[in-house]
Amino acid sequence: MAFAPALLAFCLLGPGHVRAASVAVEVEGIEAGGLVFVALCQDGLTEAECRNGQQAAPRGPTQRFVFADVVPGTYAAIAYQDTNGNGRLDRTGLGLPLEPYGFSGDAARSARPDFARARFGVREPGAGVRVRLSRALPRR
Repeated sequence: MAFAPALLAFCLLGPGHVRAASVAVEVEGIEAGGLVFVALCQDGLTEAECRNGQQAAPRGPTQRFVFADVVPGTYAAIAYQDTNGNGRLDRTGLGLPLEPYGFSGDAARSARPDFARARFGVREPGAGVRVRLSRALPRR
């Protein structure tokens, strides 16, 4: 049956096949020192929903992070800069971030982050978003 491989190829590559995309996250407002962490989140902004992440040392005030092989869908991007190198986003006793952080979209900084306001769609071949880092509180 010569048509069996062709049928298999059609089934795998046809309209029902979901292809991976790439997502470029441009992080702005980076300070000198520490590491910059960026993650793609699905369905929420908790650590459990932000499993696809990257980190890098700052190379300038703006840096691009590219996520390959992302399944098309709805995502949000989060970023923060660990300026003191302790491996986490430091917070006050009330939970306010002490280090630069940001979200994609128009997620407000004056209230609890909201996935609905930070979300963006990813389709093939991909998407590009910006995240602007800023501090909730002035530097100590």
